[in-house]
Amino acid sequence: MVRIALGLEYDGSGFCGWQTQPAACAVQDVLEAALGGIASTPVKVASAGRTDAGVHATAQVVHFDTAAMRPESAWVRGVNALLPSAVSVRWAREVAPAFHARFSAQARRYRYVLLNRPVRPGLASGRVGWFHAPLDIDAMRQGTAHLIGEHDFSAFRSAECQAKTPVRTMTDLVIRRVNDYVIFDLRANAFLHHMVRNIVGVLVYVGSGRQPPEWVAEILRGRDRKLAAPTFAPDGLYLSGVEYEAQWGIPASDEMVIEELLLD
Repeated sequence: MVRIALGLEYDGSGFCGWQTQPAACAVQDVLEAALGGIASTPVKVASAGRTDAGVHATAQVVHFDTAAMRPESAWVRGVNALLPSAVSVRWAREVAPAFHARFSAQARRYRYVLLNRPVRPGLASGRVGWFHAPLDIDAMRQGTAHLIGEHDFSAFRSAECQAKTPVRTMTDLVIRRVNDYVIFDLRANAFLHHMVRNIVGVLVYVGSGRQPPEWVAEILRGRDRKLAAPTFAPDGLYLSGVEYEAQWGIPASDEMVIEELLLD
């Protein structure tokens, strides 16, 4: 029996999320079916993060155990031949039995790509969020300062969130503009359900002048989801990185994939 880790990218537009569903409409469902085809036996995977319906990934990491002895190329090109075009295995590695895609992760990174112009997206539809009115990036950056550090993020979690604790440590939240796009890069030890999309919604309220930057701190202290902004669309959200200790031999993620795809 060996443990194999995979790196994946996928367009989540046509899926009901990462986690397996009875209707077999999830990314996990199609991946396990393809892996089973190569292993000639059922395969179950564990992931670093469970992305929602419509959310994408450039750097999802999973692992599985198998008795099937295959070259690493079979777990990449062979599996890709059995996957739908919206999902691709980028790399495969045999890892130590103690490695776990979720529990060995030290941090996760998400990127939200927001098209900020009066006209909705066409070519990038389904792959970017959209806000029609001008946004004040400096005001939004002032708002992000209140979110850095260890906090109770109850005001930014969904009602369906199953996490045992709402406390998370946000280490980075960077906002930048590239032409008509506003890019949010977030890094934390872990994220709550809808946490990134709820943060983006609050910051868009600040950037549009509907609320001042200090309102972000009020929302955080209040711990009441109902007082915050609506959850932003999933379209522009990407799981862009999962970080591990070097001992596991997991390749670093390449966040330039999103720029190459959307922003050139």
